[in-house]
Amino acid sequence: MSELKIQHLVTLTGLLSRGAKNNFVPVTTTSLGQQIHKSQQAASQHLLELEEAGFIERMMSGRKISVRLTKKGYEQISDVFNLLKNSMGAVNTIELGGTLVSGMGEGAYYMSLKGYTKQFKTKIGYVPFPGTLNVRLDKKEHVEAARQLGSKEGIKIDGFSDGRRTYGWVKCYPCTINGKIDCQLILLERTHHDYSVIELISETDIRKRLVLKNGAHLAIKIPTE
Repeated sequence: MSELKIQHLVTLTGLLSRGAKNNFVPVTTTSLGQQIHKSQQAASQHLLELEEAGFIERMMSGRKISVRLTKKGYEQISDVFNLLKNSMGAVNTIELGGTLVSGMGEGAYYMSLKGYTKQFKTKIGYVPFPGTLNVRLDKKEHVEAARQLGSKEGIKIDGFSDGRRTYGWVKCYPCTINGKIDCQLILLERTHHDYSVIELISETDIRKRLVLKNGAHLAIKIPTE
C-alpha cells in the first residue's frame, strides 16, 4: 500500500484526533474500531497495513499498543486536507461566462432614481455608476446557474413608488469581473431580459476601466457564502 486508501485515511484521521501527530498515544483496536465505525478486526488490520506502508509507528508494551504518525503519514493526510479545503472553496463559488452586449439604454435612468440610489448607498456601500453592463451567458449551465441564483437571498433593494408609478425590487449579489473589478450582479423584479442575459453594476464605469467592447468575453465569479 503505497498511498492512502479511504478506509486507511479514516483510521489515520482518527489517530490524529487522539494526538498522534507528535506523540505515541495508547490505542486499543476495540476503541479505534468504534471510532471509525469498523470491527475490531478491521481496525487491527488497518493499523498493520498503515505500519507496513510507513504511515504510522507502533510501540508495544506487553499487550498494550501505542501509535504515532510518521512524517510520511502526516504529510499524506495534510495533502488530502488541503485538497478538500481548496475544493470546498470552489464549491462555494458560482462561475459564469459570457460576452458583452449592448443594453436597451434604460439602466442609466433606473440606476439614478433616488428611490434606488439611497438604498444602494446604504446596503451595498455606494451609488452605482449610471447604467448596467449586460452579459449574454454562453452556456446553458450558466443560464441555469443564474436562474438558481434568484432563489438565494442576496441584498434586497426594495421597490418603491414615486406617486406616479411603481418600481420593482432589485436583488444584488456581490461578484467580480475577470478577477479585477468588484461589482454586483443584479436580478430585477421587472426586466425585458430572460436569464440568458445578466446585468452588472459597479461603482466605476466597467467598460472604460477594462477597455471593453461588445463581444468581449467576461468571467464572473459569485461567492455563495
